[in-house]
Amino acid sequence: MHILAALFVDDMEMRQVAGPATRIDLTGIQFSAPAPEPLPYTWTPHLCVLIHCPADHRALSALTVEFELNGEQVARNVQPLQIEPGRFGRQLVRPEITFEGYDTVFARCRIDAGPVVSVPFTLMPPVAG
Repeated sequence: MHILAALFVDDMEMRQVAGPATRIDLTGIQFSAPAPEPLPYTWTPHLCVLIHCPADHRALSALTVEFELNGEQVARNVQPLQIEPGRFGRQLVRPEITFEGYDTVFARCRIDAGPVVSVPFTLMPPVAG
């Protein structure tokens, strides 16, 4: 199995289309945002990981996502994956990350001992209103 993409999103919906085809609708893809309240701020994102299992691979693996902030691991999630060979899947990861400053957190995603896909998210100062 391998990761096609990993994105921070506001929402994700699955819908059927003609025949056995499925669509994944992602909304609010983001790589940064202003803090909605004063620091410290606890953020609970939706990280959507899109995965493909080639036809000649086994259907069982593990997805590991480690969240790193200022060089320190602040959250970790490990989930079993079961995707039929030749098909696609998606996993949703929901960590809880507390920002003490306006920094960038990195979601480091990998399947088993495979390559790491790193996705940044930057918390910015609030927008003056």
